Amino acid sequence: MTALAASAREPSRTKNYEMNMTLRGVFLLRDPRLNKSTAFSEAEREALGLIGLMPEGIDTAEIQLQRVLLQLEQKPSNLEKYIYLTQLQDNDEMLFYRLLMSDPARFLPLVYTPTVGEACLEFGHIFRRPKGLYISIKRRGRVREILRNWPERDVRFIVVTSGQRILGLGDLGANGMGIPIGKLALYTALAGVPPQHTLPVLMDFGTNNESLLSDPLYLGLRQTRTAIKDLDEFVDEFVTAVEAEFPNCCIQFEDWAGSDAVRLLARYRDRICCFNDDIQGTAAVALAGILGALRITKARLSDQTFLFLGAGSAGTGIADLLTEAMSREGTPIEKARARIWLFDVNGLLESTRGDLADFQKPYAHPHRPTKDFVEAIGSIKPSAIIGVSTVAKAFNQRVIETMARINERPIIFPYSNPTSHSECTAEEAYQWSDGRAIFASGSPFPPVKWRGRTFVPGQGNNVYIFPAIGMAVYATCAKRITDEMFIVAARAVAERVTREELDAGLIYPPQSEITLTELHAAERVAEVIFKRGLAGVPEQPDIAAFIQSQVYKPEYPALV
Repeated sequence: MTALAASAREPSRTKNYEMNMTLRGVFLLRDPRLNKSTAFSEAEREALGLIGLMPEGIDTAEIQLQRVLLQLEQKPSNLEKYIYLTQLQDNDEMLFYRLLMSDPARFLPLVYTPTVGEACLEFGHIFRRPKGLYISIKRRGRVREILRNWPERDVRFIVVTSGQRILGLGDLGANGMGIPIGKLALYTALAGVPPQHTLPVLMDFGTNNESLLSDPLYLGLRQTRTAIKDLDEFVDEFVTAVEAEFPNCCIQFEDWAGSDAVRLLARYRDRICCFNDDIQGTAAVALAGILGALRITKARLSDQTFLFLGAGSAGTGIADLLTEAMSREGTPIEKARARIWLFDVNGLLESTRGDLADFQKPYAHPHRPTKDFVEAIGSIKPSAIIGVSTVAKAFNQRVIETMARINERPIIFPYSNPTSHSECTAEEAYQWSDGRAIFASGSPFPPVKWRGRTFVPGQGNNVYIFPAIGMAVYATCAKRITDEMFIVAARAVAERVTREELDAGLIYPPQSEITLTELHAAERVAEVIFKRGLAGVPEQPDIAAFIQSQVYKPEYPALV
């Protein structure tokens, strides 16, 4: 067995547990990994110097959850609930994850979208205690030294952001740290990746957001963003340092500016184990939604025509994965690509435009120039429109009605986050299509009643994909991440939707069953990892059982 495989099989938290067994008294209570709060047993209280430092009552796990739920419900807003949960994670990590894993559908919107967007906007104002690593451009030449300041030596996942394109909110600089923190919480809560192996990172290149630079409570570098050349050199120092300090680590690039995202993924995807969630994760969840929609229309993927509103890294990432998926059905790449069109702020991407980036050019087909999205729909006749523009209400009544005239079941996917940036609401899509739209959005919308029917809108959130990829990579110690893994994950998500759910308009599995969906997808991805020879551990005879054996369980360790 390799050293990598051996380290992967070590009991969770062994090194940190042994290191921290010397902690006693108030110092033990301040360690969120070992603190049990009111659940310390009588023997532990005696042996570890805790007598008198807490009330005499000893709580069961159920009582602890009851108290947390009571306190949480007393908070007047979702942002206050987010702050409360953040403090719970800082104080008692086991209890935090026990809460999240008890009802993921209920708590996911509080620890991630849509509440995390508001939290990032207010990050410097609600800041309590630092999490993760902040690596600023002023520390050039010292990145490896900074990584050594992190206490855990077996880091398997880093989610790293530059804070330049946070959700649909733009450049939030250091405030963007809320995104890596939230993403990694979902790795654990939804797919069982042990939290001690995760590390959120904010690479601080400054910000061009004047309101932040003038805010006395802003926590980041007070300078405008650095030049691309300096950014690339610093990212390369970071990647090299991660390879040296955390050789088994997978890097997830998150919420980088579109051109940076595309360039960095191309540079590192074949060198290290990494992916970009905004490109590949978004693409996979969109593909899962399309596959779910096609189970309703009973049509082939290769027969569809797609029109995107938004031609940045997310739009082209979805387009690239759709192209790859169609090619796997037997459609030549060029023919598959010809079925995909993109539209941006300057109009339809077509072959006469001279302002396109290299990653956009494959989708610039011959067509007369137009800046009218409805006109483009009329001439291209797409079966699906996908919004990744962050332009609220861009799918207006004309857009939806035009799609409904062309298609019996128009596929309408306003994927932009947060909710305030969604291209349309679920109610608008159903109403303007006379109830015929197949709808999914990036942010959650409540059920819609329309002429005696109740539609349950799907939420095409990357959360269906990246935790599953994470668990598969963690369990198998994968050396690389490929597009095939994202296609397989998308198909695994789509096949979890029941016929009854499809009849109600739901094209993603319900979030009440999201953990089962994640582990099912992780199993399928692990199969590919083993099949392609990318695993760092021996192939397993029962992959489902193998995945289950790796799942983190939020249970307190016995300390005496």
